[in-house]
Amino acid sequence: MKILTVTDAWHPQVNGVVRTIEATNRELARAGHEIQVISPLSFTTIACPGYSEIRLSLLPYRKLARLLRAAAPDAVHIATEGPLGMAARRYCLRRGIGFTTAYHTRFPQYLKAIYGIPETWVYRFLRWFHRPAHLVLTPTPHVERELSQWGIRNVARWTRGVDLDVFRPIAEPSMLVHGLPRPLFLWVGRVSVEKNIDAYLNLDLPGTKVVAGVGPELELLKRRHPEVRFLGVLSREELAQLYSSVDVFVFASRTDTFGLVLLEALACGTPVAAFPVQGPLDVVGGSGVAVLDEDLRKAALGALRIDRGACRSYAERFSWRAATQQFIDLQPVQTGSRRPPPSSRTGPEPQVPADGAGTTTGPA
Repeated sequence: MKILTVTDAWHPQVNGVVRTIEATNRELARAGHEIQVISPLSFTTIACPGYSEIRLSLLPYRKLARLLRAAAPDAVHIATEGPLGMAARRYCLRRGIGFTTAYHTRFPQYLKAIYGIPETWVYRFLRWFHRPAHLVLTPTPHVERELSQWGIRNVARWTRGVDLDVFRPIAEPSMLVHGLPRPLFLWVGRVSVEKNIDAYLNLDLPGTKVVAGVGPELELLKRRHPEVRFLGVLSREELAQLYSSVDVFVFASRTDTFGLVLLEALACGTPVAAFPVQGPLDVVGGSGVAVLDEDLRKAALGALRIDRGACRSYAERFSWRAATQQFIDLQPVQTGSRRPPPSSRTGPEPQVPADGAGTTTGPA
């Protein structure tokens, strides 16, 4: 198939949306599909207020329409609810083109935390945006239930995976943390208020706290926490070596829909500490490779006792290949598509844990 993804989140951003699209497109290409991404890189943009690294496309409809006509895709996926996502939605509806959308980011909670916008306003917009989609692709059962409670019910499961070739235990320690007092606790992600990073930075922990990532709060937090080692943005290979070199990965977010970094850390043999909330409950709840506790300090110290080999074994249950097959199977294919019927697809698919995450705890 020709599969086209429209996304407002793209390079130079480094986040879960970008990583998910990149990983899915790698697997699609390996399977012989043609892929194309329409992103802000092709448009005139302005900086998002309060988030200079996020670029918002200005009046993108006409150019996006030309790009979509030229691409003539068999399947259209709208990954985000921003200006490009809205323009693609408008184009598809005008021409009767079926499309899927995705719910990657808990915008109601994020926008309330950053700008004080009431969650009910944002959910009203999300209902409008996602209602015409063939399906809204969601990563976990918690997200499905949350959207359903707010009137978004055309949902389907598209789980996530981890690149087990890149994210693996690496014996050679990272020079980025060489000589730092142990134990080493790591946080990876956007350095911003909605990620609840303060909950991690304010923990009274032995050893050293390390942060990898950038964001609007970075310079302020560097000044507030000179005892913390801030490393900025790392390549995937550097990140894998860093994960392998630390003792515990601490995930402080209460609002992530999934948390790809949880799987990346586990694939490198690093145990997880997190709050018992959506995301961690779905991905690592009841797994034995994470400690989930409302006392994040207690969770971080408890995770020091987890076997690193068990962490890698658990991560091996998650496959981008299987997740990408889910994505393919959920696409509405346009008339004349070259998509083969399911019976003609060959090769066994790796197993994805039940409910896409293998959780045995949390609400059913």
